[in-house]
Amino acid sequence: MKSRPVFSTLCQVARFLVPLWAIAPCLRPDRRSPLRPTRPWRTALVALGVALALLLRLPLGGATQAALPTTELRGVWLTNIDSEVLFSSDRLTDGLRRLSRLHFNTIYPTVWNWGHTLYPSLTAARVIGQEVDPHPGLQQRDMLDEAVEQGHRLGLEVIPWFEFGFMAPADSALAQRHPDWLTQRRDGSQVVMEGIWPRVWMNPFHPEVQQFILDLVAEIAANYDIDGLQLDDHFGLPAELGYDPYTVKLYQQEHGGQSPPADPYDAEWTRWRADRISAMLVRLFETVKSRRPDCLVALSPNTKDYAYRHYLQDWTSWERRGYVEELIIQIYRDNIDSFATELNRPEILAARSHIPVAIGILAGLKDRPARPEVIRQQVFTVRQQNFAGVSFFFYETLDGRDRTLRTLFPRAAQRPRV
Repeated sequence: MKSRPVFSTLCQVARFLVPLWAIAPCLRPDRRSPLRPTRPWRTALVALGVALALLLRLPLGGATQAALPTTELRGVWLTNIDSEVLFSSDRLTDGLRRLSRLHFNTIYPTVWNWGHTLYPSLTAARVIGQEVDPHPGLQQRDMLDEAVEQGHRLGLEVIPWFEFGFMAPADSALAQRHPDWLTQRRDGSQVVMEGIWPRVWMNPFHPEVQQFILDLVAEIAANYDIDGLQLDDHFGLPAELGYDPYTVKLYQQEHGGQSPPADPYDAEWTRWRADRISAMLVRLFETVKSRRPDCLVALSPNTKDYAYRHYLQDWTSWERRGYVEELIIQIYRDNIDSFATELNRPEILAARSHIPVAIGILAGLKDRPARPEVIRQQVFTVRQQNFAGVSFFFYETLDGRDRTLRTLFPRAAQRPRV
């Protein structure tokens, strides 16, 4: 794939060189003229120079201005992990203005992370004992209200993101106040490491856990003029979990007293848990629509097989049944061949016939930014295959990339509609 940009460049050079070569005889004196004739190699060199000069004026990736889509999702996730953009009104204002200038049209600000809400929540106050995340930058303000008001004024659609789903830090107030809400492995252990961070998972089958999540969703849908609400790969459950007493008893009631299989990847055991997470998704969808019928329910999962096997997330059935209205597949690859291969998976192609399907691109992690040429190649590949657009994870890793982004998004585009 490394040869493709070179090939594309050569094609563009030829595109300009051929017509110039054709008119070259008109540009040099007649050999019978008393003027000194121009050497052929000089004519070729001039033509090549003009072609290269014209080529340098083209947007990177080989796409001309005329070829840019007029409708394209251009999103970015705003998180509070390794990022400061949400922690002051001034930073948020500056960030949203910058995104608007760079012709983005959608933001996904996190509202549920690290066991806290990032907006003042009566539900969180009741259940967790804290109305909002204790970070000083979130006190005495409503971050979500600011994001909605300013985002809409700048032409950005605002889709709050439930980043942690059923997950919480192992030492969180939520975990300490509700130990009976947590699920576990067959050996009784609960902690699942996410990088260097110890996490625990709320039991998605427990009615009190379900009601807590539904109350958060209802609260946001009822109180904020949002354009949608997004779930991601954490709206599921690591496959090794689900052996807590509540779930084991529920399984036994439906299986004549038989306990769940010892193998967490057993096909029937996987399907049984996945179906119950799917049922929870249906309840969430109906909760959102009952409060705000025009609110989009969006999802940003991993690829199908990984999501189902490792997180019991059967998102293809959710999409087919109409409970997901926008899909952004996380394809975090730095190899363009692997990236392009993932785009052609049958379930992704099938979903595109029903709803807008965009691709999540990793702009980098803390101290590990993705190379600009990788970002450009991936956006160009997404456009070549006519996806609905892209969203970048995450805002802070777009620092210092304005030149690249202006090249990719030289003019505004409308957001796709369901």
